[in-house]
Amino acid sequence: MPPATARHWSWLFAARDCRDPLLGIYALLAEWRALMDPGTDATVARAKLAWWREEMERLSTGSPVHPISRFLADLPRAASTDFAPLASAVDAAARQIAGVPLERGAQLPEHSAALRAVPLMVAARLAGERAREAEEAVCASTAALAAAEYLTAAVGDYRREARAGRFLFPVDELLGAGIENADLAAAEPPPRLQSYLQELRRRAAQLFAAAADGLPRPQRAQLRHLLVLAALGAKHLNIRGADGGFRLQDLRLAWSTARRAARQE
Repeated sequence: MPPATARHWSWLFAARDCRDPLLGIYALLAEWRALMDPGTDATVARAKLAWWREEMERLSTGSPVHPISRFLADLPRAASTDFAPLASAVDAAARQIAGVPLERGAQLPEHSAALRAVPLMVAARLAGERAREAEEAVCASTAALAAAEYLTAAVGDYRREARAGRFLFPVDELLGAGIENADLAAAEPPPRLQSYLQELRRRAAQLFAAAADGLPRPQRAQLRHLLVLAALGAKHLNIRGADGGFRLQDLRLAWSTARRAARQE
């Protein structure tokens, strides 16, 4: 976790029993995120993700070989945790690398959930029974957070992705807004694209709020890292390079958000 990023603050102020599960899951996400970067050779990325797909199968059967997977397998609640869903995150990453577009906006929640919500739910289950006590509500909260994070990342990275031949936004939405491929690759977004991006920021803000509001009160103390991610995500929606360095305001927001949640124990 790069220092001063949202994930770093969420881990730093996480409940004690969540920190090791988060560390392992964030490490996996960092591996996969690096492979999804447009600067990574697509052939190499596909090969490595194929290996990770097999590794998630090994992890789910208790025989992982990678140090991160072995770390997760050695956690106290690993034996009672189903790791198989992590394969869907690898599959979603592979589709994005291959340039498979989202044909409809209705597909975005499932895609973002596979990339981000599923790993966060595995971390929550590794942390203890609290997440299992309100599984449906916690899943809904992490799904909203995942969709908000996906939209935020897409708004920030769409140009690099488009120049690599990959399009992060749903095709039906782009067509409806009259946005062409050339608009996405342009150095400066035309007005129609600017309006669309602003609408995505508005949707992301609503999703961050839904993620925070939807987390059940009894689960907030243990899963306060989700509240930190939502608070920082909402704050950074209109800030370019939000993870570019230390901000005292981020530290204060993360600390105050986690403290309020902890007091509900």
